[in-house]
Amino acid sequence: MRTLTLGANGPRTAALGLGCMGMSALYGEADRDESIATIHAALDAGVTLLDTGDFYAMGHNEMLIGEALRSAPAAAREQALTSVKFGALRDPDGGWSGYDGRPGAVKNFAAYSLQRLGVDHIDIYRIARVDPDVPIEETVGAIAELVQAGHVRHIGLSEVGAATLRRAAAVAPISDLQIEYSLISRGIEDEILPTASELGIGVTAYGVLSRGLISGHFTRDRQLAAGDFRGMSPRFQGQNLQHNLDLVDALRKIAEQKGVSVAQTAIAWVLAQGPRHGADIVPLVGARRRDRLAEALGALDVELTASDLAAIEAAVPAGAAAGDRYPQAQMAHLDSEH
Repeated sequence: MRTLTLGANGPRTAALGLGCMGMSALYGEADRDESIATIHAALDAGVTLLDTGDFYAMGHNEMLIGEALRSAPAAAREQALTSVKFGALRDPDGGWSGYDGRPGAVKNFAAYSLQRLGVDHIDIYRIARVDPDVPIEETVGAIAELVQAGHVRHIGLSEVGAATLRRAAAVAPISDLQIEYSLISRGIEDEILPTASELGIGVTAYGVLSRGLISGHFTRDRQLAAGDFRGMSPRFQGQNLQHNLDLVDALRKIAEQKGVSVAQTAIAWVLAQGPRHGADIVPLVGARRRDRLAEALGALDVELTASDLAAIEAAVPAGAAAGDRYPQAQMAHLDSEH
């Protein structure tokens, strides 16, 4: 397993991370035993970074990871790195009611996460979305106090723009920015990625398969389960979906010529962007099953030549996707989009 240091101030981690959200929330029912087996398989393969959020099914995802860590071999458990997002407010019916980045709330959220995960520290801690009512300096300052107390090892950020990144980095060392980045979500290349590179901040890229849209497995006639987030996502709607799957078909031709899968090609493209942009980029793959994990791990063996990258760029040029990456109401909460 290849490894890299996540930015100038972050931990050493495997070149690929595991996003665990889908094991608990937003993509329909998941199999608990298979989810735990997938986490174990990831750790066994050398994957170290496990990403979650305390609001994923209201703590369920953290407890799932905690169970997986407790039942993993000691050596694998010791190598695991927990990356936790906090701040999203939920209600008992599963609704969303904003974000809380107040210093007291930050420490409260952390106390509960430590208990649910069953760990004595969180490796990377980050607010999921900037609280518009609390300066980012106050939120980051509170995490810095948790670092000083030994409850957190590194400070991360999520979905923030370049200006906020600079403000946060002026308060305390930032290990990484977690943000959506894929062949069809390339907005960070204009300003955010250069700023992260300049400041020595790594990037953990989620949505590298655009929630399965560019995985090669999503069919035109697929019926989504009730409660599946993608049922509200603009990129999965009507003509947007048909247009975006046309892009996948173009990508599939390149993948077939190389003898690899569409998903492996898309992940390998993200892996190739780190050297290109002078940044440390770790893709997070949201595998919920061992077979999908194995496919994703295969991307580490895919070498994209300059001609391959040019062909991919021609097949799926920047800005080619139809539809925003979130519904309009959620786009409004993204500091990275303003």
